[in-house]
Amino acid sequence: MRYSVLFATAFATLATASTFAAELPGKGITVKPLQSTISEETFQTLLVSRALEKLGYSVDKPGEVDYNVAYTSIAAGDATFLATNWQPLHDDMYAAAGGDNKFYRKGDYVTGAAQGYLIDKKTAEKYHITNYEQLKDPKIARLFDTNGNGKADLTGCTPGWGCEAVINHQIEAYGLSNTVVHNQGNYAAMMADTITRFKEGKPVLYYTWTPYWVSDVLKPGKDVVWLQVPFSSLPGNQKGIDTKLPNGMNFGFPVNTMHIVANKAWAAKNPAAATLFSVMKLPIADINAENAMMHSGHASEADINNHVDGWIKAHQQQFDGWVKAALAAQK
Repeated sequence: MRYSVLFATAFATLATASTFAAELPGKGITVKPLQSTISEETFQTLLVSRALEKLGYSVDKPGEVDYNVAYTSIAAGDATFLATNWQPLHDDMYAAAGGDNKFYRKGDYVTGAAQGYLIDKKTAEKYHITNYEQLKDPKIARLFDTNGNGKADLTGCTPGWGCEAVINHQIEAYGLSNTVVHNQGNYAAMMADTITRFKEGKPVLYYTWTPYWVSDVLKPGKDVVWLQVPFSSLPGNQKGIDTKLPNGMNFGFPVNTMHIVANKAWAAKNPAAATLFSVMKLPIADINAENAMMHSGHASEADINNHVDGWIKAHQQQFDGWVKAALAAQK
């Protein structure tokens, strides 16, 4: 008799568990995430993937593509989501791929993402350089010449990221075409050379953004300084945006917000996932910290997965709250 009671209890427990599993909204559905080739984006992408798995979805490993390809693929339904839609930096790419007619975008995943131009503090103080426009002066520009052509070498943006269009536009707008060269290519490799130059005590001029590991190695205010721009000037759909901050400073780029964007039709059929995308929030400081760990040598796939697991464990209540809100939306 005792065994039959135990068996019945165990069976009931199993039945409840299987019923719960069957009720998970993502059961039988495969999700295809995309990200750029910037490996530091994997952390925030995998965090979304982990939450989707809690909803029962099978989530593929993130595919790495150029942003343009990511937007067109998601718009076409060939992929599901991108966790790093920068607004307004990616506005032209977003619009070109179909905009709000093709994409679901609600909520702010990451806020306070800054971008701009920096030089080493030593040169800034010695020559009283505070504004990007000062590079119009050939004597100032020559300080940042790395190849002997008399022009300043700006460590710039990888083609296809969106920032390259802004940098090229601003070189024209601020009258720097004759004195500044925008070096484009593999950003990480170019920054490695820039950091080597800095360590050798040579002047450096570069573009960067946060969250990213660069500002953990070359610390603004201590090692380097942000340059202001003479006035706001942006290309394409960003035209007309005032980049001046409330404190009057102007670094040439608006502070960006990162969103999770998904295929609109898919999101309509998956309200739990759509709600999840809208409620997830990740502090920019946490991304900076994780990126710094990657730069210090902990950048393998296993390392990044451990970083994601560690973050979830440290913020379990918040993570569970996202999942709970998403499950409630399905009912």
